[in-house]
Amino acid sequence: MPDVRLSQSNFKPLTIWNGIHTLHVSSQGGRSLRYDRCMEFFESSILELIVQTSTNLPPDVRAAMKHALRTETPHTQSSQALSIIAENIDQAQEGEGAICQDTGMPTFIIKTPVGANQIVMTRQIRSAIAEATKRGKLRPNSVDSITGKNSGNNLGEGTPVMHFEQWEQDDIEVRLILKGGGCENMNAQFAVPVELEHLGRADRDLEGVRKCILSAIWKAQGKGCGPGVVGVCIGGDRTSGYEHAKQQLFRTIDDTNPHPELAALENTVMQDANKLGVGAMGFGGLTTLIGCKIGVQNRLPASYFVSVAYECWAYRRLGLRIDAQSGAIKQWLYRDPERAIEKMAAESPFRLTGREVMLETPLTEEKVRALKVGDMVLVSGLVYTGRDEVHRYLAHHDLPESMPANALNGALLYHCGPVMLKQGETWKVQAAGPTTSIREEPYQADLIQRFGIRAVMGKGGMGKKTQAALRESGAVYLNAIGGAAQFYARCMRKVEGVHMMEFGIPEAMWEIRVEGLPAIVTMDANGQSLHAGIEQASGAELEKLAIV
Repeated sequence: MPDVRLSQSNFKPLTIWNGIHTLHVSSQGGRSLRYDRCMEFFESSILELIVQTSTNLPPDVRAAMKHALRTETPHTQSSQALSIIAENIDQAQEGEGAICQDTGMPTFIIKTPVGANQIVMTRQIRSAIAEATKRGKLRPNSVDSITGKNSGNNLGEGTPVMHFEQWEQDDIEVRLILKGGGCENMNAQFAVPVELEHLGRADRDLEGVRKCILSAIWKAQGKGCGPGVVGVCIGGDRTSGYEHAKQQLFRTIDDTNPHPELAALENTVMQDANKLGVGAMGFGGLTTLIGCKIGVQNRLPASYFVSVAYECWAYRRLGLRIDAQSGAIKQWLYRDPERAIEKMAAESPFRLTGREVMLETPLTEEKVRALKVGDMVLVSGLVYTGRDEVHRYLAHHDLPESMPANALNGALLYHCGPVMLKQGETWKVQAAGPTTSIREEPYQADLIQRFGIRAVMGKGGMGKKTQAALRESGAVYLNAIGGAAQFYARCMRKVEGVHMMEFGIPEAMWEIRVEGLPAIVTMDANGQSLHAGIEQASGAELEKLAIV
């Protein structure tokens, strides 16, 4: 760009960096404006941050999950779940695939030098988000709340979330968290004093805070993909409380709270939560929580909020220090890229026992009624995915014309919103773990009975209405391991069709040929439910913790 000269000659020498060019102000030649050094690497640095956050779990989370795997009782449903999770973490890192198919709402915390051009940074961050989505590192998750249309590139009103803050340092710091919808739905906010199930009254003190946190953890059960982590804010208002709670998740699992009383409370919550017996994926077990981080804000006299941000085991957050002139990466936060990544599944890989039940779709009533809670099954054949929009559509319509009228008779319906990439005329499954099933409770019983569905697969279990339909119709609920998106994608051999694509990739109905897809029977056709049993047993343990 040519120099732009101003006739005034009384400017003092000054250099101002604004994030995209340098303003040179000279007393000799007037004011000179030219592109000196652009942040030419900023967008590529952000893209690398997004990819690594989605695919490579940070060391502190790996260490916590490895401890959970080592200490869990062997040969239990929880130990099986943790083994699959460990293998999935390795597969995601090795193949640079999404750890969990639900890459959530990308949330950035950005600290910039005074004078940095945040408008330019915003533009480049949005561009990097779109590119990561195009590459299949993020699932298209941005949906218009009025029309229901998916933007397809993770861009839209309020997406992604960016929080800018100035600081008096020369570098740019960017931190990113990918928090999926399943754990986001398990967030909780309490207006204290409040009466809590199994715990009684929570008052406006740290003991009341402890009760609120434990209540949130207990209610998450298997829906939030445990073992989980909680970020907590004591105080603030309804908005700032939730925001501060989520900011606590940017701390490392192994740090120590600088506030002694809060440090003690964090330790107490960890001990109490792991006495509940909720365990991995809500299957029962020794590790329900791998981290508790508590912050505090001043509040109004009339309000005392306790806000809890529940995070799943797929605790994806990383950060960068970026050179403010070039935009290049200077330092990674949370991990050292020079340090070799230790395999998660090296000691306890998932192994078949030989007692697994082989299921081939379409399923018969006789085969399904023989299944019992606790059985591990390996599914092969054609399965259909269906999430919120598919259930809502089928509640009011027949199957679309592109499908045979009896397509779901004897079928397995998988609650899954996969990450898909189109290669020529064919689709490839990039990531395909289960979503939280309880959202489909208003529809599921009717769909089982109308369409002849024999198996529903998801995570976290379902309610009494679905349980009754399973018993009456001869169907079963299979619990897959939440977040294990790469593990399940490797069981998917071929995409044979797609329907209702107008709902977007995650919400469409996909026909996928699978082989050896593992899951655990947690609700059978005889009226038994593992989820109901664990909830009741952990509720009894919660009552023991009501009084310290």
